[in-house]
Amino acid sequence: MDRIYKTLLFDGKISLAIIESTDIVNRAIEYHGLTPVTAATLGRTMTASLFMASNLKNKGDKLSVTVCGDGLGGHVIVSVDSLLRVRGYIDNPKVDIPLNEHGKLDVKRVVGKGRLTVVRNMGLKEPYSGSSEIVSGELAEDFAYYYTVSEQEPTAMALGVLIGDGGKCVGAGGMVMQALPGCDDQTALEAQKIIMKYGDISSHIKTRGAKGIKDEDFKGYYFTETFPKYECICSKEYIDALIVSLGREEAEDILNEQGEISIECQYCDKKYKYNKADVDALFSGENDG
Repeated sequence: MDRIYKTLLFDGKISLAIIESTDIVNRAIEYHGLTPVTAATLGRTMTASLFMASNLKNKGDKLSVTVCGDGLGGHVIVSVDSLLRVRGYIDNPKVDIPLNEHGKLDVKRVVGKGRLTVVRNMGLKEPYSGSSEIVSGELAEDFAYYYTVSEQEPTAMALGVLIGDGGKCVGAGGMVMQALPGCDDQTALEAQKIIMKYGDISSHIKTRGAKGIKDEDFKGYYFTETFPKYECICSKEYIDALIVSLGREEAEDILNEQGEISIECQYCDKKYKYNKADVDALFSGENDG
């Protein structure tokens, strides 16, 4: 089961999060038919987005993350709510390229250069939006940079997705450390040394899981525990309302041109199809769902 553990280190000067997201990545692979390198790209983005969402305060709060690069994968978009229900997709899920010069999945070529944008909807008049340059393309450095320049929160992050035989994810997750107010330079340096030990975080997750890392490497600390999952919130009721919002005239124009209205959810690839009788029922109020 995927989970997020959080605690404070160095007398409350550093926050620590340990994230396990293996099941979530496998669900994304199942939905989108991801290759190993696109699974790593979307998986790292979902893991970082889950950390961001774990700091949402109120029920109904949600955020979206867009990695808008010029790489082979196109855009990567992830949505998460305060219940840690995550969903995501990548424009070009079938990209399959050789390993990089270090023998690793070449996420950098899939992402490319561009911008990382975060939009938080917290029930206010206007959502909060922040953005930063993609400085690496490996994503952990990019999310850490976003936090540092857009949120003014010095951050160190490790992200990883390990793909095994048959294209299945065998270990995915991350570790995040953030300097809190009052943190001195020496403490920040010590925290940096710790997280550098987890550069291959996906292997740690595969062999020990987030719980093993917590229990073995951070004994004596009190951790909170939450349980994220991949869950798409699309539904027939939602799609019904979407079609009604088009208006009868536009809906009928689509029917005349295409013979049906077909809508596919980008997050779970579920297809919704409406024929003329379905559309007539929507606009006459006769559809009982």
